Amino acid sequence: MPSNKHPPAAGSTRRDKSVPRPSLDPATILGGRIRHARTRHGFTLKQLVQLAGCSESMLSKIECGLASPSLATLHRIAQALQTNVAELTTLSEAIVSPVTRAAERPVVQFSTGKAGNNSHSIRLERLVPPVRGQLLQGDIHVLDPGATSADSIQHQGEEMGYVLQGSLSLTIGDVTYQLCAGDSFYFASEQAHSYSNMGEAVTKVLWINTPPTF
Repeated sequence: MPSNKHPPAAGSTRRDKSVPRPSLDPATILGGRIRHARTRHGFTLKQLVQLAGCSESMLSKIECGLASPSLATLHRIAQALQTNVAELTTLSEAIVSPVTRAAERPVVQFSTGKAGNNSHSIRLERLVPPVRGQLLQGDIHVLDPGATSADSIQHQGEEMGYVLQGSLSLTIGDVTYQLCAGDSFYFASEQAHSYSNMGEAVTKVLWINTPPTF
């Protein structure tokens, strides 16, 4: 009995649903977005590194997806490009629902160096899916033992946090505070600030800031 199905037209292809789509490389996407934003602003590499305070070779590697910037460096690049870290690093489309399930929470990771065979990183678990124009940002900052945000940063706004687990060294201006689970903090973001986990266990901090910065 003849089949009613027609063969695909010449030059057409059928998508095999069993074949997964290639995954997106976060470093490549980040580098492409930085390059696009730099070009849109009319900046040369040299002009952007002067604004962001990093080396030209490092920025070139970042744009090519060959290097990952620290959180502080990426923040300075984002400031120079008049954007924020979230817009440069978000890979998925914004979730329409007001509820984000734990398994659906986007995560962005920043390497802060290695000690022996141990990798130190900071991960941001997005509690508020980044959307252009929003006024509030909320993340869970997860710091491996030894992880640090490196250089201090300054920007407009306010931020507060609550240590969920572990210990946190928080430097605001010239003062460093030692916090443990259950402690909270609040400060104006115009003050130079940085943080690190000098403990032996993973630290988690609920961190809220406005306007969106990370």
